[in-house]
Amino acid sequence: MAEMSDSTLDKTTIIQQAIASCCGAIITSLFVTPLDVIKTRLQAQSNPFSKGKCFVYSNGLMDHICVCDNGDSKAWYKKTGHFKGTLDAFVKIIQIEGIKSLWSGLPPTLIMALPTTVIYFTCYDQLSEALKSRLGKDDEHIPVLAGSLSRFGSVTVVSPLELIRTRMQYSKLSYKQLYMCVSSKVAADGWLSLWRGWSSTVLRDVPFSAMYWYNYERFKKIICEEVGAHEPTFFVAFTSGAASGSIAAVITLPFDVVKTHRQTELWESETLKIPQRDCTSTWAVMRKIVAKNGITGLFAGVIPRLFKVAPACAIMVSTYEYGKSFFSHLNEKMKQHP
Repeated sequence: MAEMSDSTLDKTTIIQQAIASCCGAIITSLFVTPLDVIKTRLQAQSNPFSKGKCFVYSNGLMDHICVCDNGDSKAWYKKTGHFKGTLDAFVKIIQIEGIKSLWSGLPPTLIMALPTTVIYFTCYDQLSEALKSRLGKDDEHIPVLAGSLSRFGSVTVVSPLELIRTRMQYSKLSYKQLYMCVSSKVAADGWLSLWRGWSSTVLRDVPFSAMYWYNYERFKKIICEEVGAHEPTFFVAFTSGAASGSIAAVITLPFDVVKTHRQTELWESETLKIPQRDCTSTWAVMRKIVAKNGITGLFAGVIPRLFKVAPACAIMVSTYEYGKSFFSHLNEKMKQHP
């Protein structure tokens, strides 16, 4: 497995890795967005969103906090429908509103997911390469270190963008108003206020990433040996991605629950002008959830999270690996026929 990924990496440039991860993010978003659009519509049907209320919209690649507009809004999540369940919603939305409605949440996803994914996957590959030359090709710590560092970096870069994007989405601000809003926030609370919510994202995403890449590389190696493949095929990458994504998703679920809780509380307090309660640290929120709903409260929504994360991880990593192997073969041909 080490030889295989090395040979692929030697043959792909950083730009090609970025293109491969970009294509992976687009394909993943196209596949997984309809699932979340349907989930949100079913949620809104049973419990209509009031103005200023938040819901989390996530497509396996990343989360969005959506802040609801006024009651007369024609937003995609407000459209009425009488759906009996997921399949019924899927069929009725296509029949009544057209197939495009299933991708209603796609634009904000792509704006945020593309830079995050490109930074994350490209950094992972570059760090793996750098660590292999230091620690040796078969060192088991490499995926853990590279996965954790690349995720830490991408979360830190994108955190202020997330805050700014949510502000724009809610207030429909012009760029000038947005600049004024951000600069007054920085003047009042300092630069660090732009990274609010960063710690709970890091606590969820860094352990997820470390476990995901460690298990992914192990599963890939085992399956390759089982099927006698020298290079990870699309099937090998897909299966390894789904399995490692599922394991990491279940273990890090409590942090996901806390992050969602903190983000929605923060945005509802901002938009509905409710004074923020002082219970904001990750551990304090965890204690509050356990006191209210018991330990199982920290694992709320495990099935929907698995349904989203497992296919998203599988599609993303297999299209990324496929993209890299496409470029490495292309580069080889170019060498042979300059």
